[in-house]
Amino acid sequence: MTSTAFAHRLAVVGAGTMGTGIAALAVGHGIPTVLIDIDEARLDRARSEVFRLTRLGQMMGGLPRGAQAGELVTTGLVGDLAEATAVVECVTERADLKAEVLAEVTKVVAPGTPVLSNTSGIPVDELAEAAVRPADVLGAHFMNPPYIIRAVEVIRGRRTSPTALERGLDLLTSVTREPIVVGDAPGFVINRILQWSINRAAHLVEEGVSTPADVDALFVGCLGHRTGPLATADLIGLDNVVDSLWVLQERTGDAGYQPAQLLQRMVREGKLGRKSGQGFFEYGGTRS
Repeated sequence: MTSTAFAHRLAVVGAGTMGTGIAALAVGHGIPTVLIDIDEARLDRARSEVFRLTRLGQMMGGLPRGAQAGELVTTGLVGDLAEATAVVECVTERADLKAEVLAEVTKVVAPGTPVLSNTSGIPVDELAEAAVRPADVLGAHFMNPPYIIRAVEVIRGRRTSPTALERGLDLLTSVTREPIVVGDAPGFVINRILQWSINRAAHLVEEGVSTPADVDALFVGCLGHRTGPLATADLIGLDNVVDSLWVLQERTGDAGYQPAQLLQRMVREGKLGRKSGQGFFEYGGTRS
């Protein structure tokens, strides 16, 4: 572990799947981390989950073995992130909620503190509009699980300052991630392509053209993908997929992003993918 890691103190807002995973990534690299959520029960679960994921990440080679874990503090108070050197926002993919959080966070942290929104599709400049200092806001689209997958799609908003970008990149390299910087647009690069593919695959299943297993087998066997689009959707969470598709449909005007009826029905039925134990595939029980 590099000495740079000790210079950081990270705050993560939102203790859901991605927020917990990002906290585990930081803690596993020795970085003191504050994890914030208004849901006390979720915070209670998150504390043990962060350390479980840290151990898992070490076993799978995504986190350094033998490193001293960073301190983890869980809290429901936004004011507790005042000393953070960087903030990662991980709340639900709703523009109004994210904007509210960014407004609160940028009132508390010191000027120049990079605030990274883990948005999967909402333009960074749109979110930055709510911030006290839009120049401090950038996007960091982590892949799930963030303590295993090293590449991070970093989005430079129109008003993102060079300093915020530099400090955000320094944080990511301190946790041995590989940032790839792209411009700002709905869905950026990954989800502009991926979510469309998932939606098309769901339409093909809905139409009876193929089964989920055969769709994915074709992507793996013919195209060399490690996983197919529907297993990827299950990993992301079908509720998150539907949310992202609505964002893309609304902001691009492309009807191809309107979520397939099959996806919407599965979400209503609680078939959310790996985290619920069932999505396009079965996973042997509910997962946290």
